[in-house]
Amino acid sequence: MSYDDSYISMDIMEQTPQESSTSLWKQISTIRQTALEAYRRKPISHWILLALSSVAMLIAFPASSILSRVYYDNGGKSKWIISWVSVVGWPIPALLLFPMYFLSEIRPTPLNWKLIISYIVLGFLSAADNLMYAYAYAYLPASTASLLASSSLVFSVLFGYLLAKNQLNASILNAVFIITAAVVMIGLDSNSDRYGGITDRQYILGFVWDILGSALHGLIFALSELVFIKLLDRKSFHVVLEQQVMVSFFGFLFTTLGVLLNNDFQNMKSEAASFVGGTSSYLLVLIWSAISFQLGVLGGTAVLFLSSTILAGVLNAVRVPITSIGAVIFLKDPMSGFKILSLVITFWGFSSYIYGSSSISVMLTYRRRFYNDV
Repeated sequence: MSYDDSYISMDIMEQTPQESSTSLWKQISTIRQTALEAYRRKPISHWILLALSSVAMLIAFPASSILSRVYYDNGGKSKWIISWVSVVGWPIPALLLFPMYFLSEIRPTPLNWKLIISYIVLGFLSAADNLMYAYAYAYLPASTASLLASSSLVFSVLFGYLLAKNQLNASILNAVFIITAAVVMIGLDSNSDRYGGITDRQYILGFVWDILGSALHGLIFALSELVFIKLLDRKSFHVVLEQQVMVSFFGFLFTTLGVLLNNDFQNMKSEAASFVGGTSSYLLVLIWSAISFQLGVLGGTAVLFLSSTILAGVLNAVRVPITSIGAVIFLKDPMSGFKILSLVITFWGFSSYIYGSSSISVMLTYRRRFYNDV
């Protein structure tokens, strides 16, 4: 910490209660003024894209999670198939991308070895992440799996600090502790939400794979942010589509290889025949799973590109209860008192993270103004 930073921090610590209250109002005013300035700096098309991306993230991700559980509830067995469905929709962002090349002056981002390797690595990690979540949804209720997946914020903070050098403060560390406690609480209440036919070993495996998938998701999030910062030009939205097309394509290649080695393509016909509702229902579940997952990934990546990790954290906080409530309504998931308490604690953790991230932004704003005045 520099001399100027220490001076600012000591000045804040020595404030009286009245000065602290005034300082809080100054922070609120600064946040409001910063938001207003940010709004004025961006064209209306930016805010339309951000709104659409946020809605896609809040609707598509919960729908994808619920459909994964529907697949297993109605007779699906393969973990590789549901993982493959997550990336088989990679042409969807391509259908949105190619018209941009032809109808505007936008040109494809030049490929180099660093960018290609980053796409391959992210594609492989995404394929592994999808497989881990497939095991989680095979053995856990959708509401439980969603709550456990909220731990990805913990790993996003960790990897963001280690890789992207993101700043930390007490509120963010408090969020990490609170969300970890919420995850432990779900583990202690494991007997209240287990589906019939799921053994102790399977439930534990689902729990472990969900946490590992969340850790990998946090790593992918930090690496994607690094790719945007280091290798891609953030001036145009088309780079979001380019990244999703390439990462999903390589994830599709890796997952297809796994499906072939596991002989799951040969088993799809018999699986569809025994599926509740028949072959048509089987295909509808897989098709809508593919569409919803791609729209969710596109929405999340676009929010990261168009706004910040803070807004992405807010939307992640909102989609957790949406998934849990949707699972209770459509899948009749059990909702115990421990699970409700865990959901409330998760909200608390996300709120602490949002406040901590906002405080860092305000401090940086104060610092820039202080240096400008000097």
